[in-house]
Amino acid sequence: MLGQKTALRLAESGLAGSGIDELILHDIVDPAPLEAGFTVTRITGNIADESEAKRLAALRADVVFLLAAIVSGEAEKDFDKGWTINGHGTWHLLEALRAQHEASNGSYVPRVVFSSSIAVFGGPFPEKIGDEFLCAPQTSYGAQKAMSELLVSDYSRKGMIDGISIRLPTVCVRPGKANLAASSFFSGIIREPLNGKEAILPVETTVRHWHASPRAAAKFMTHAAELDTALLEGRRSLNMPGISCTVGEQIEALRQVVGNDVVKLIRHQPDEDIIRIVSNWPRNFDPVRAKRLGFAAESSFEQIVRTYVEEDLPRA
Repeated sequence: MLGQKTALRLAESGLAGSGIDELILHDIVDPAPLEAGFTVTRITGNIADESEAKRLAALRADVVFLLAAIVSGEAEKDFDKGWTINGHGTWHLLEALRAQHEASNGSYVPRVVFSSSIAVFGGPFPEKIGDEFLCAPQTSYGAQKAMSELLVSDYSRKGMIDGISIRLPTVCVRPGKANLAASSFFSGIIREPLNGKEAILPVETTVRHWHASPRAAAKFMTHAAELDTALLEGRRSLNMPGISCTVGEQIEALRQVVGNDVVKLIRHQPDEDIIRIVSNWPRNFDPVRAKRLGFAAESSFEQIVRTYVEEDLPRA
């Protein structure tokens, strides 16, 4: 989903200061077609396969958006699958990019934008997580993202890539069908009622979380590709802006946008596995560094709901 949103943004707006000659879309399934004013190449393959990573790196793209991931709930349930994709897949690609850097006698140094996650943090949490708070993940997914951040930082320190890790809020409202992320219900309780379907709420309405829309997330990615990384001063992982709100406040925002009849389609059905995972997630941030560097998100959850209604509900 985020790959499609980022690709669409690139097709519509490009990157500041540079034209795009070719956009290469790679996925484990056939990437969705994209109309653009430049060449779009679609490739299918498994990023965890070392030979596939080498094939991609040999294309010597100037910018690499590294979005491949097994999502949180699935990574927790399937330990091997999570580490294969989120761990080995990232390492294989970075090693392949390193090989291209060395083969070019150091002239090839691609910008790598890695989609990390606020799951790199674990409790106990302060009221707001600042830029100095330590990474102490309490899920396999969080550990895999934290490890990948360290790899991106170290390969950048060595000059093999020019990387930046974007710690995304939970992206909401996700279009399409629900996935296996433990956070999927945050989107489901908005998306499904808007599409006339019942939605299951597996946690209490008092649960607080950190959100940004798919539109904002795609802007994070392209802004990271354009950013002067010297401004990061060697600290290449950034907490992204977002909205902190409770599930109850999400539901109230939905009510304000479309009325009470839609809200009635939400049914509370506790799920202990999801409750346990979500209890270890951060709830609020103070992303000073990212804001100073020009990253921006919505100012209310109602805006997030309206973004879905404008962009994705007509195509649902």
